[in-house]
Amino acid sequence: MKQKISFILNDSPVAVETDPARRAVDVLREDLGLAGTKEGCGEGECGACSVLIDGVVKLSCLMTAAQLEGKKVVTIEGIAAGGELHPVQRSFVELGAVQCGFCTPGMVITAVGFLKANPQPTREEIRQAMSGNICRCTGYQKIVDAIEDAAKNMRRSGSRG
Repeated sequence: MKQKISFILNDSPVAVETDPARRAVDVLREDLGLAGTKEGCGEGECGACSVLIDGVVKLSCLMTAAQLEGKKVVTIEGIAAGGELHPVQRSFVELGAVQCGFCTPGMVITAVGFLKANPQPTREEIRQAMSGNICRCTGYQKIVDAIEDAAKNMRRSGSRG
């Protein structure tokens, strides 16, 4: 049985008619056309489907559509503002942290949520925060470097992301 689910998506109100038990990742990708949120493992292990829900990083493959009701949802499509890359996105590009790109949206979302909560992290804290995001392409050195760089740039500019 379908139900109307209303929420704020990337700063715009949306309403979808869907089975409330459907996975949020499917609603975002299939119903709303936001393919930036990837489905990797589908079991909450890889972080590719990460989104921000009321400012907190959540795995959309483990959420139902009903759990989006009334929430503020930010996907990778909503991270950049006014045509400007978010500082995390900019650092990923500038420091070569974007590899094949499949895991990158989830990595960026996780980093943005993490830096909001911890604007002055240590490298170890960055590694811990990113431990739920799996990348098969290569190591995590450039990803940690990019997040550290973004944190410095955000502090310097006074941005809270």
